[in-house]
Amino acid sequence: MEDSPDREPVERFVAVLFTSGDPIPADQLADLLEVDAAALPVLAERAARSLAATPLKVRAVAHGWQLVLSGPAAAWIVRATGRRVPERLSTAAWEVLAVVAYRQPVTRLEIDTLRGVSSDHAVDTLVSRGLVAEVGRKEVPGRPILYATTERFLEVFGLENLAALPPAPEPVEGLTEPG
Repeated sequence: MEDSPDREPVERFVAVLFTSGDPIPADQLADLLEVDAAALPVLAERAARSLAATPLKVRAVAHGWQLVLSGPAAAWIVRATGRRVPERLSTAAWEVLAVVAYRQPVTRLEIDTLRGVSSDHAVDTLVSRGLVAEVGRKEVPGRPILYATTERFLEVFGLENLAALPPAPEPVEGLTEPG
């Protein structure tokens, strides 16, 4: 860690992230560290600088921060511990995830209409992996379930919030808009 008289808040910041493992929301992190939430970006930057020569990195994710391993160290840990790599998503699941991420909240019918095929299995897969969740019901006849991305989605894709998504792709000619 950096040598300075005020390194204690940075050390506490890193220690809290290290012991958590999961992303910690900004408000909760500020409470734990007994600092104003406005100070967190500065602490995160100072922590990132102090960890620059290590495989540990501070990542702004899911409306908070997380300490992660990067590069070869992460791959080595997976190999050394025998941790199973999560199964990859199918093309259909990726398509559904993109629709949900950019159109949320969205119903299965809206997803199916955009894709032109049934999305039941892909939606179920994304829900079971915690990337998508039911967030309510649409106020139309039949009250279909609405789906949206989760905090886990933000964490997995390293996004601080939905505003960090890249720009939405241009519509593909021939696909119809849901009505």
